[in-house]
Amino acid sequence: MTNLSRRHLIQTASLASLMSFAGWGAGAKQTSLPINAGASDMSFKPGTNPVTFKSFGLDLVGDLYLPEDFDPAKTYKAIVGASPFPQVKDQIPATYGPEMAARGFIYLGFDYMGMGSSPALPGEHMKSRYMFRLIENTWDAVSYLGTLPFVDEIYGLGVCQGGSIIASAAVTDHRIKKIALVSGMMAADAFQWTDRGMTNQMIAAANASMQTMYETGEPVYVDTFGLDDEISREDFVKAAPFPSMAEASYDYYGRTGAKGPEAVPNFSNMHIADQSMQSLFSLAEAYADKIVQPTLTIYSSTAFTAPCSTQFVEKLTNDHKELAFDEFGHVDFYYKPEAVKASTDAVAEFFNA
Repeated sequence: MTNLSRRHLIQTASLASLMSFAGWGAGAKQTSLPINAGASDMSFKPGTNPVTFKSFGLDLVGDLYLPEDFDPAKTYKAIVGASPFPQVKDQIPATYGPEMAARGFIYLGFDYMGMGSSPALPGEHMKSRYMFRLIENTWDAVSYLGTLPFVDEIYGLGVCQGGSIIASAAVTDHRIKKIALVSGMMAADAFQWTDRGMTNQMIAAANASMQTMYETGEPVYVDTFGLDDEISREDFVKAAPFPSMAEASYDYYGRTGAKGPEAVPNFSNMHIADQSMQSLFSLAEAYADKIVQPTLTIYSSTAFTAPCSTQFVEKLTNDHKELAFDEFGHVDFYYKPEAVKASTDAVAEFFNA
């Protein structure tokens, strides 16, 4: 483990190699609780509590993780979580929620609209995760936490794309008092736009899919560069331009992966085909110097995604800390016990300072 001062790691990669980290999902309904009821009426208990809250007029479905010694008469620091592109709440939130609750925090993980157990808007399709709406869903999640009488300060914790979501949401939501970004994709332009030929191909495909869906009213779904729900690890790695990245991606998202379709029944690697029209926007990097909240950035210094953190940190003008780990990779922070412990210990210390 190494503490790094500001630096610029000059690395670039194609969007195709970057996107092999991603996965997509849909899922089942959970029991919900009333949004504005008193704490006693909601019967919250230590551990996992299914909740819903309003966003865009929809009931988004989430899990509220509470500490073992939870007492509704006391107040706690609360965290709104944001997950990698585009997971469901049974992936990163289900890993980081219990860990942060064990460290004394309240943690809210939820499915964005159109993902997992949360519905899409009328007339729209599931398995969509559009950047601007992710930010607004996050603002509404903060509002929901603000209705709970046992919540004190509210913080933001994002992993991978979730780092960009939390950083972007925090620019104009000062109800969020501190933010922590783990393996974050905040400065993503170098990955998304360096190979302009590849990017333009993706845009063309997304444009064509949007036109088709508009004209037919039917969804069009695609996989992530060959990572569908059926492909074997051997076949996926063999076809990948960067085998080591493909291995890490499959071990988490693949059919037999730690959090793949077999392990998480409401998850799928298929996603709505016009996704690129919004996911190619990277707001956090452009607005980094506007963030006023104290910021902690955690990343793997050996991962090719490190510049997404280091280049973001270089643009910050607030109080911020940077923590790099040589021994972990990008995806290790998603689920490997040693990496998750290292990141959540650091986040807890930062939020408690």
